[in-house]
Amino acid sequence: MPLLFFVLAVLVWSGIHPHDHFTWFLEVAPILIGLPVLLLTRKRFPLTPLAYTLLAIHACILAVGGHYTYAEVPAGYWMRDLMGGTRNNYDRLGHLAQGFIPAIVAREILLRTSPLRRGKWLTFLVICFCMALSSFYELVEWWTAAATGTAADAFLGTQGDPWDTQWDMMLAMIGACLSLLLLSRVHDRQMAGLQGRKAAGR
Repeated sequence: MPLLFFVLAVLVWSGIHPHDHFTWFLEVAPILIGLPVLLLTRKRFPLTPLAYTLLAIHACILAVGGHYTYAEVPAGYWMRDLMGGTRNNYDRLGHLAQGFIPAIVAREILLRTSPLRRGKWLTFLVICFCMALSSFYELVEWWTAAATGTAADAFLGTQGDPWDTQWDMMLAMIGACLSLLLLSRVHDRQMAGLQGRKAAGR
């Protein structure tokens, strides 16, 4: 519950005088869709604390990006100046998270609801899912831009980079690989604990 209240607080803050209301809605739409789903399934299909924590982090990344627009987030300017770059790279963080965080959620759902076991096929399919999710998000950006024209410029956030779409998808893939490499063991322990508590509650 503390995570829920924290995410709601960040979401409310992000909606107070955002840079652009239309862009804010587009950026936080995944939160507005995903949060009710998580609340409705929390008893029938509770996730591990790791998955919930990562989803909360992702929600905050989206909310901050929605408040400022990704090209105007102050932390991105700080990173640009520190690294001597030429663009605000907060959107790169967002797309890295777009692979890093869904990887654990997809891994958990696949292990708990399908015949898949831990191993190469699980890893391959989780990465494929994250790549498909990233590609679908790029299509959503394209559809939105085609439907609304310049109103979606801040949502696209290309900042003049003709390879922005490719960068976004590559970072999602890297994020998914890093997540599986760094968090799989912790995730396995938490899933074992979750299954133990579920068995004890029967």
